[in-house]
Amino acid sequence: MAIQVTMGATLMCSQGLAPSTLVVPPLNRTLADGLPAATIMDQIPIVNIPPFGMCRSPANPSVAAATAAAMGVLTPMPCMPVIAAPWSPGSATVQIGNKPALNNTAKCICNWGGSISITNPGGKTVQTP
Repeated sequence: MAIQVTMGATLMCSQGLAPSTLVVPPLNRTLADGLPAATIMDQIPIVNIPPFGMCRSPANPSVAAATAAAMGVLTPMPCMPVIAAPWSPGSATVQIGNKPALNNTAKCICNWGGSISITNPGGKTVQTP
């Protein structure tokens, strides 16, 4: 059973070295367990998805450059997520502010090859004003 994701949900990137925390501004005025409920459009880097510590993806230009400078030894560099598409899949039945609600089964893809998943959704119940 899918669980609604809220502000403060724990995220992990397959190419990142540290977890991150989802930021959901209270724009939609919908709460889940007293916290702002997320939608699939809460995928903006830095605004919604902070960095994951260090990035180890060779597709990341800064990692590729550092690795080349280290004679081919993989050299992680600071993470700066680049996300072009919304979380997928969103809820098929629940809409928040005319956007599909974000549940814990959704994933987001970073342009550097990382798959961002939700490891702790934070919310369980939904309340609308």
